[in-house]
Amino acid sequence: MTDTILRFREYLIVERNASDHTVTAYSRDLRQFHDWLTTWTEGSEIDLDAVDRNTIRTWLGSLAEKGLSKRSISRKVTALRTFFRFAEQRGFADRDPTTDLHSLKIDKSLPTFLNEDALSALLKLPDTATAEGARDAAILELFYSTGMRLSELVALNWSDIRTENATVRVLGKRRKERILPVGEHALRAIEHYRALLDRKVLHDRFTIKDTEAVFLNNRGSRLSGRSVYSIVHDLLRAVSDRSKCSPHVLRHSFATHLLNRGADLQAVRELLGHESLSTTQIYAHVTTDHLKREYAKAHPRA
Repeated sequence: MTDTILRFREYLIVERNASDHTVTAYSRDLRQFHDWLTTWTEGSEIDLDAVDRNTIRTWLGSLAEKGLSKRSISRKVTALRTFFRFAEQRGFADRDPTTDLHSLKIDKSLPTFLNEDALSALLKLPDTATAEGARDAAILELFYSTGMRLSELVALNWSDIRTENATVRVLGKRRKERILPVGEHALRAIEHYRALLDRKVLHDRFTIKDTEAVFLNNRGSRLSGRSVYSIVHDLLRAVSDRSKCSPHVLRHSFATHLLNRGADLQAVRELLGHESLSTTQIYAHVTTDHLKREYAKAHPRA
């Protein structure tokens, strides 16, 4: 089974063009399943054809008993489905035990977002007189201006930003390319950050190790996803008491504010890089709830 998992990982990268996040998550899920099987069979070699639906359901049940959320378990089901389908199609297994496996029903939670006043307050927080503060301001502005994902922002190179036509090129899930419009505020923030970065190199002898990367850490290397998450999380904490304070809040705010101001749902779908309109549809529920609250608050006979 271990060898098949390695082949599956290569398949995800080469043939499926899966994102780094998907490859990492699926690989981790399969390793956990393999480790559980090894313990369950008392160290015996794992034969894929010996794995049936009941075996998988027993593992999923053990995860539920440990308190794992339905969403996390559902993703593991997806990983197993994709893996066993691959194994059957490539001849590594005679059958797919996940064929009749039912998915868990997950209650859809509405996205967490900031209202426009809180967002404006957030964007004013970084100290833009320093290179680090200017970088943080540019990160916030770019997230909110484009709605891009964390992984997309971290991977940005200077060559991806086209100031002459106010666009940025990103590679989304499955390496799909999108060209996104960038607002004036974000472009100015990026230009200011780059000017302070150049000044830091000139006067402070700061060495840039990754000359292509847009956002750098204090060592001159590309800023990691974990570091960007931490930066945004700490800044969001200053303006919001919500439990969720991840960069995705800015993506949610981007979509919600667009729809609140009359943007077309299909256009928002394309900007976010969603494959299905149903994924974007949840933001319509957010704006509808917002309208209902405003109606109840303002209408004399609500």
